[in-house]
Amino acid sequence: MSYKMIVLDLDGTLMSSKNEILPETKQALFKAQENGVMIVLASGRPTYGMIKAAKELRLDEYPGYILSYNGGRIISVQTDELIYDKSLTPEICHELYDLAREMNVNIMAYEDEAIITEDDDQYIRKEGAINNMPLNRVKGFKEAITFNSVKCLCTGEPEYLAEVEMKFKERLGERLSVMRSMPFFLEIMPQNINKAYSLQKLLDHVGLDKSQLIACGDGYNDLPMIEFAGLGVAMGNAVDEVKAAANYVTASNNDNGIAQVIEKFIFNK
Repeated sequence: MSYKMIVLDLDGTLMSSKNEILPETKQALFKAQENGVMIVLASGRPTYGMIKAAKELRLDEYPGYILSYNGGRIISVQTDELIYDKSLTPEICHELYDLAREMNVNIMAYEDEAIITEDDDQYIRKEGAINNMPLNRVKGFKEAITFNSVKCLCTGEPEYLAEVEMKFKERLGERLSVMRSMPFFLEIMPQNINKAYSLQKLLDHVGLDKSQLIACGDGYNDLPMIEFAGLGVAMGNAVDEVKAAANYVTASNNDNGIAQVIEKFIFNK
């Protein structure tokens, strides 16, 4: 099998627990690109929060892509071309705000390079820090959200948020996509938006087949692309559901699991 594209989740996959790309992993990705393999970064993060990692991996020098907001937006890092975009209207964001208040969880939306929220908790601050995005705390969420947002993100303690996820799906499941990207992050996006759906859009754009695709991830929002790809890879630190769905389980994000995948499946070593 000749793989031509490798898709990488960021947090818990490409990035170590210190939020950095390990040197061995970076060199393996450079080698893959030099041999004609396209690199795609696919994350629930906003586009702005992925640019630094993309530039560090030289995706602006090779045909590399960013699939942000869990697939809500796809851009070429090399040309800045917008390949795909699907967003929530202000009216839907307002509805989600009301539902978040009913369920007693916090909520945020995204405007260009800033996070918009009324709330403050450790998880909202974490989202800002992960993406190096300022938190624009407003007095009135509905009054502030007059623009489309690619997604809304709700935060809460993991055990309770798992219950909230089920309730959101009951209320919104036929209209919107609801999933947890991390135990404390609940993402709400337009229907049919997930990493697999958007990867098909990208494959159509570049003229590849999913059999030529390796997808690596660790979290619940990685399940669709791991089941979709020709080779679905779970990190050693992945949740059990992802490991069960994967074709292969590699080492953890702190043990150069991505580098091992490249050596084994790209260079057959």
